[in-house]
Amino acid sequence: MDAWETMWVVFVATFAGLVGLLIGSFLNVVVYRVPAGKSIVHPPSSCPNCGATIRPWDNIPVVSWLVLRGKCRDCKTPISRRYPLVELATGILFAVIGAWLAPAIAASTDYESPTVAIAAMLQLIAFLYLAAISIALFLIDLDTKRLPNVIVLPAYVVGVVLLGTSALLLGLLPDFLIALVSAAAMFVFYLILALVKPGGMGFGDVKLAGVIGLFLGWIGVGSVVVGLFSAFLLGGLFSIGLLVLRKAGRKSGIPFGPWMLIGAWVGVFFGEQIAGAYLALIGFN
Repeated sequence: MDAWETMWVVFVATFAGLVGLLIGSFLNVVVYRVPAGKSIVHPPSSCPNCGATIRPWDNIPVVSWLVLRGKCRDCKTPISRRYPLVELATGILFAVIGAWLAPAIAASTDYESPTVAIAAMLQLIAFLYLAAISIALFLIDLDTKRLPNVIVLPAYVVGVVLLGTSALLLGLLPDFLIALVSAAAMFVFYLILALVKPGGMGFGDVKLAGVIGLFLGWIGVGSVVVGLFSAFLLGGLFSIGLLVLRKAGRKSGIPFGPWMLIGAWVGVFFGEQIAGAYLALIGFN
């Protein structure tokens, strides 16, 4: 990587991280209001204890929480640490995605082929969108054991439009077809699990599986397999840990959505490398 590409990666990662901090602040609103059936835009954010409207200068991601020492300016009620942690986590994940896709964008900055640059930017936006809904769904599922349709279903449209347009611009329709097939395959796989063992897998998980399959399939089949396997492996290990520690029983309902999402991001960042290493290990590569 030359100096120009390094500077570009730093710029994109930094910009994406700053955007992520702002998005993280919005996600805190989404996580609280969507499960309650409330509007995410009205009324303005306020303290749940005293009802005071949060001032703009008290709504700066992470910084305001630190300045206020984690307390409401008006009534001094403690503000949950979740708020700055969600903002920080979103900023970090956005920065990582920016750094991951920045080299492809840098390589496409050829004024003679602007469509390549546009396609690369569409892919960046698509995966940043996936990151945002991943954090929101992760927390909502933990809190309510639900994966709201209002968040999951639009992801199909966003993914198909952004990745499909990118495929058209780059002449990668076969790759996009693989993504669509992967989405359908993961949807059907989870649907079978939900039907075979009612209550063991929710239909929210089924719908989320299709979204994950779409994005992982765009990267490659290896990412799909690794993402799927990682979800069950990590979720299984966590469940076993809870049983051993007697924090849960055999019939305890443990949300699986968070593990699907963690597995998905393992597939995004490491799927092709892990799949390639495994195939090499068994002599197929």
